[in-house]
Amino acid sequence: MPHLDFLVVGGLAVLLGAIVQSSVGLGVGLVATPVVTLLFPTLMPGAILVAATVLPLATLAREIRHADLRGLGWAFAGRVAGTPLGVWVVASVPPGPLGAVIGLVVLAALAASLWSGDVPRNRATLAAAGLVSGATGTASSIGGPPIALLYQRESGPRVRATLAVFFTVGALLSLLTLAATGQLPYRQVTAGLALTPFVLAGFAVAGPLRRHLDAGRMRTGILVVVGASAVTLVVRSLM
Repeated sequence: MPHLDFLVVGGLAVLLGAIVQSSVGLGVGLVATPVVTLLFPTLMPGAILVAATVLPLATLAREIRHADLRGLGWAFAGRVAGTPLGVWVVASVPPGPLGAVIGLVVLAALAASLWSGDVPRNRATLAAAGLVSGATGTASSIGGPPIALLYQRESGPRVRATLAVFFTVGALLSLLTLAATGQLPYRQVTAGLALTPFVLAGFAVAGPLRRHLDAGRMRTGILVVVGASAVTLVVRSLM
């Protein structure tokens, strides 16, 4: 059973992340991963991956009809290729250099998006985003920004449902791969399950924020969260 301090601190971080993700489509990894990694490193990445599997299911129960399943097929192909890379990183590479590189790449993509006004969404960019997301999501639990950038101009329900499908399948794939390679201790799984009530509470209270963003503010919300994710990766690597 996880300690009380983990439930309080980790639970609050997951609650806030769930509110963000329930509104924008991503956010649990951004908010909760730095906190849990800093204070409870032995519970990463499994604890947040487990929590990140539960929240998208709640989103899909409401909005699955809006998901872009065709586009996600190419993203999943990239995710399958990227997940083993993430497992290798967990097993053998210090997280700092990878986090810095990925964070800077995401910031560059964000800057290009702001400069050009759009990021092309096609087979190549979807597969590339899935590859990067598979590696970073497995290694650090922050895998959403590459996919989110490709859907930044879509409606709120379409963004949330599409990312929810991607996160559900991706998180399960990461968990299964980590388990198969001996990188998923039982304590990480139980810690993640203990965070589930906080995840569901965050989803439940996010309704007003969802409606606010759906009124023409979704792209701004996505860009803010993606930028914060990239900065978080870079800062973590420097620390």
